[in-house]
Amino acid sequence: MKTLMTGNEAIARGAYEAGVLVASSYPGTPSTEIMENFSKYEDIYAEWAPNEKVAAEVAIGASIRGVRSFASMKHVGVNVAADSFMSYAYHGSNGGFVLITADEPNMFSSQNEQDNRLYAKHAKVALIEPSNSQECIDYMKYAYEISEKYDTTVLFRVTTRICHSKTVVELGKRTVPEVKQFEKNPKKYIMVPAHSRGRHPQIEINLEELRKYSNNCPLNRVEMGDTSVGIICNGISYEYAKEVMGNKASYLKIGFSNPLPDEMIKDFSKKVDKLYVIEENEPFMETQIKSWGINCTGKEIFPICGEFSPNLIREKLLGIEPEISYSTDLQAPSRPPVLCAGCPHRGLYQELKRYKNKAFFSGDIGCYGLGYLQPLEALDSIICMGASITAAQGFQRGNEMTGDTKYKAFALIGDSTFFHSGITGLVNMTYNNTPVTTIILDNSITAMTGHQENPSTGVTASGEITTKIDIEKLCLACGIKDKNIVTIDPYDLLATKNALKMGYDSKESFVIIAKRECALLKPIIKEREKMKCEVDPEKCTFCKLCLRTGCPALQIKGDKVFIDESQCNGCTVCLQVCSFDAIEKVGE
Repeated sequence: MKTLMTGNEAIARGAYEAGVLVASSYPGTPSTEIMENFSKYEDIYAEWAPNEKVAAEVAIGASIRGVRSFASMKHVGVNVAADSFMSYAYHGSNGGFVLITADEPNMFSSQNEQDNRLYAKHAKVALIEPSNSQECIDYMKYAYEISEKYDTTVLFRVTTRICHSKTVVELGKRTVPEVKQFEKNPKKYIMVPAHSRGRHPQIEINLEELRKYSNNCPLNRVEMGDTSVGIICNGISYEYAKEVMGNKASYLKIGFSNPLPDEMIKDFSKKVDKLYVIEENEPFMETQIKSWGINCTGKEIFPICGEFSPNLIREKLLGIEPEISYSTDLQAPSRPPVLCAGCPHRGLYQELKRYKNKAFFSGDIGCYGLGYLQPLEALDSIICMGASITAAQGFQRGNEMTGDTKYKAFALIGDSTFFHSGITGLVNMTYNNTPVTTIILDNSITAMTGHQENPSTGVTASGEITTKIDIEKLCLACGIKDKNIVTIDPYDLLATKNALKMGYDSKESFVIIAKRECALLKPIIKEREKMKCEVDPEKCTFCKLCLRTGCPALQIKGDKVFIDESQCNGCTVCLQVCSFDAIEKVGE
């Protein structure tokens, strides 16, 4: 049967057809939909893990047991999983193990655009890169065959355009191979130094076998056309190059990219007059190809930053400047990202910004990161998942060492991010008696990546009801004193103000839990669909104080403020801010 699928849907389908039994993931754009789709199949186990390291280790455990497994994550998630990923590379595999990395050139929703192909070379494992949805299905099947035959982890790399673009696929049948038996083997599975030293030479032997396979496998192929131009390319770059050059060039399409097919590349380079290497981000292939003494052009003309496109390749190869296909006299106004109308984080930031001249706000990864924007301006740093609590501790210790106490250190972290990598930071805070105030913004969901469940929701990836982890009790278990934990509703500005005052004044480790569901959760939308606020134009003095909340439902008409009824859900933050009682609640 033929159908349209995104790359993420196709990866999930490929894993299913390959007989994968166990999969674990932490959501992160552009990888999230892989697990969302895989979890819908029958006779499999799929889960959301608290973080990527956990996800990798669950899948690794399944591989050791002898079943096929995968862990999926965005590119920066591999940094979190790197410890287990790098170590298991020495183990090899039993059941096939695939780590899926969804890289993001141009950083649409990420803090960097690292090229995770480098991880494959670093870990000495096989690397596979599909170019379209059909290849996502087919290459996943190859990945498990390679993993099991060559006793290796397979890093399966896709990028945003492959993840989210749809192409036609042919669906196949699911085949579950015979489960491999687990045999106790300390020298293979216990990586103490003596065993690791013994495994390393075997990994090098495996790599040599993989190099031979790379030169003869169906994932790497030559397509000869006009020999005046030769193009070595991978992933989405292959699709772009084919669109631009067609049969006016010859191609070496790389789908198995570590180890690279050195013999194929050398042979191909001799058949063309001018050789180009087209790859997004790092010169992963180009550097190796040039080290073999092959003359080629790559990053001399192609950028190392951002996404490629057919227009870019057309410009670089053919000298054709991109044409503007249409124009308009009207230009859309700039629309910076903003917290949603009714977002519970807004009430917290509304009060928190009162401290912006006397506090350091250490932020984290999540939609609450938008709190750095005007008019809220209540974040000073964002590093990576879980870094808010620990960075705030470092800032506070810097205060103490310099004697400069101008800025009190606050850490802001979401519920999912807290479970991901914030707990250890909280333990460090209490263990070392650090007087930092941590604010956990608990909106009862993993919001930024599309409302995935997490340990605080009490629901699994497959929709089953499970244990709901109580954040307040967890903070107590981490050593925060009962008197130093305050739970608030951030819609209540007075309670929020009082809690922040307590946190600012505290000389001990302190936690504020701002608990209110995400305004975009479907049950919340339905519950609050008739709850609205409105402005009385007779009372409105146009002081614009309410606009400083940054709520997109608040708008200006003439010399008055009005509330867009279609966006408002009656959170009442603006009502509480108004000094002239010009805003009132209606519809309850």
